[in-house]
Amino acid sequence: MIITSIELQNYRNYPELHIRLDKGTNILYGDNAQGKTNILEAIYVCCTTKSHRGAKDKEIIRFHEEESHIKLGIERDGVPCRIDMHLKKNKTKGIAVNGIPVHKASELFGIANVVFFSPEDLNIIKNGPAERRRFVDLELCQLNKLYVHSLIHYNKTLVQRNKLLKELAFRPEYEPTLDVWDQQLVTYGKQVMEYRKDFMGQLNEIIRDIHLRLSGEKENLNICYDPNVLPEEFESALKRSREQDIRQKTTLCGPHRDDISFIVNGIDIRRFGSQGQQRTAALSLKLSEIELVKMIVKDYPILLLDDVLSELDSSRQNQLLSSIHHIQTVITCTGLDDFVNNRFPIDKIFKVSDGTVINEN
Repeated sequence: MIITSIELQNYRNYPELHIRLDKGTNILYGDNAQGKTNILEAIYVCCTTKSHRGAKDKEIIRFHEEESHIKLGIERDGVPCRIDMHLKKNKTKGIAVNGIPVHKASELFGIANVVFFSPEDLNIIKNGPAERRRFVDLELCQLNKLYVHSLIHYNKTLVQRNKLLKELAFRPEYEPTLDVWDQQLVTYGKQVMEYRKDFMGQLNEIIRDIHLRLSGEKENLNICYDPNVLPEEFESALKRSREQDIRQKTTLCGPHRDDISFIVNGIDIRRFGSQGQQRTAALSLKLSEIELVKMIVKDYPILLLDDVLSELDSSRQNQLLSSIHHIQTVITCTGLDDFVNNRFPIDKIFKVSDGTVINEN
């Protein structure tokens, strides 16, 4: 699975862009705020329909323009494929695969699997639970279309239930209709929790050996799924919390409040770990993500590294670079020193300057 080309039109600071990528290591280098990350974001958006930054479509479109286009050339098992994405300011995005319109995001997931690694990911363990849930959701949506269906319906039901909870302050006679939303919330919520539990089990099988190697055989890492409520208790928990939900005008229990714990040698490093331990665990998590995709889809994902090397010490740099030489990687950085120092093979180099990309080899 590789990306062969990317075309952009009116995407952030790019009026026009067309570059061809190598199947190995591709370097985008240049000063900060020149547009390197925008290229990685465009790849991610085209493969997942979402920005890794959480940006909305209208925020991605170039200033003073009404729409933006992304075209991604992909090759999988030697078979070419093209994804076209049309972003609009005030309308739903349009998506086509090989010229055929796609009406559901779930139809796009899995055509090209990508793993995005940015400096913010190094803080995934010490930051809030929303980021950890987002990691799980973004990865699972690429790997499991049934999860996409369950998550979408759960979130839609949650929005409707919360809307009703706010309306009850003015129309208390509507309270019995909460039962309808509760039933749907429990149905889809149980599915979401089961898929997340299975995902954590698969991830743990891979991450232990990776983290043991990264920590010099000193640390055993275990990822624990911390559901806000157990699936079999979700329905009764909703009933118990109903009065409080009505007072606070929001749904206080469910998988939208789940979390993940990272246990190293029996210690929860989210609470008691050093920054070094947290960063090593975050690196293990990303490398495990790569191997998990390989295990499930029988092919390696495309790896997008956004200025991560500058945030890692030399030991972790070496561990990361030695782990990715066999997959297509697109890396952004401000200079080439890291790769020269590590004698890392570079297949294609692009210099990025103010929305202009020049191929230097």
